[in-house]
Amino acid sequence: MSTSAFGDVRFLTVAEVAGVMRVSKMTVYRLVHSGELTAVRVGRSFRVPEQAVQDYLRDSYIETA
Repeated sequence: MSTSAFGDVRFLTVAEVAGVMRVSKMTVYRLVHSGELTAVRVGRSFRVPEQAVQDYLRDSYIETA
């Protein structure tokens, strides 16, 4: 895979993901550590691809009657 494939990827911080999903940062960390949400470790912090957040929310959507 070439590095240009990552040129269009937008990474979000844990705090940004928590804001988008309206959950706590701890919830985001739990999702990352459980493997439910893809993330990249950068030093001591995580960055989450924006598409991974969209995919998680889409896959978690539940229709109610």
